[in-house]
Amino acid sequence: MTPAHEHPSEGTDRPRLAPALAKGTARLAEAGVESPRVDAELLAAHVLGIGRGRLLLVDTVRPEELRRFDDLVQRRARRIPLQHLLGTAAFRHLELAVGEGVFVPRPETELLAGWGIEHTAPGATVVDLCSGSGAIALSVADEADPARVVAVERSPEALRFLRRNAETFSTVRVVAADVTQPGLLAELRGQVDVVLCNPPYVPEGTAVPPEVAEHDPAEAVFGGADGLTVIRPVIALAAALLRPGGVVGIEHDDVHADAVPDLLRADGRFEAVTAHEDLAGRPRYATARLA
Repeated sequence: MTPAHEHPSEGTDRPRLAPALAKGTARLAEAGVESPRVDAELLAAHVLGIGRGRLLLVDTVRPEELRRFDDLVQRRARRIPLQHLLGTAAFRHLELAVGEGVFVPRPETELLAGWGIEHTAPGATVVDLCSGSGAIALSVADEADPARVVAVERSPEALRFLRRNAETFSTVRVVAADVTQPGLLAELRGQVDVVLCNPPYVPEGTAVPPEVAEHDPAEAVFGGADGLTVIRPVIALAAALLRPGGVVGIEHDDVHADAVPDLLRADGRFEAVTAHEDLAGRPRYATARLA
């Protein structure tokens, strides 16, 4: 789509944007999409090649642009994630490439990333476990001043996006590995200042939206029967990697309000164990400091 005032010679008989947006919004609402108007506007802006805020300046669109918009709306109505249709996901100050095979970063994870940024001193070494698209690792590299950020991911599909997103960050090193692997990052043991992790943590059998069930990789969502299958070894790995006084932050399911802090305490090597809520007041991540 292109703003009408940029094509004055094409006449005024072209389709109008406002009714198309209204129809698209209604279609998405009918399909159960959580934010139908926002999604419709973002899809229209994507086809237009403009920011969503400029849609108010657009009156009419070309027929082929309307067809592209209608096609995207129909695909979104089938609960294909909005970010897959756009090809990117917004996370803090970044636009990350995403698509089939990589977990789409969620807004609530920005809180853990922010905590990590606050605890990253200039010259620090940061490790991001289960890095996925690189949302946390790259936000730390972007907003703090670390000497190095190590982003660990095992999925070949996710690694494609991680490496692509990390291309412009000279301080970020991508490591293809399983975070439960014994001896991982042996060369960094006792030298890391901050360990961050947004692991698969949803207990198996939990109902999730179609966007998650059909498009997010299951291995990036579900963490075993109790949701803690990956978190347990991550805690042990963090304790081995951190220097004394180093800190760890781990995102978890809202059913883990007590479980993850209890696991950190039970390890015996951590102090200052703290539970954190997201902006909706739900338990979201736990942090601790290595004694």
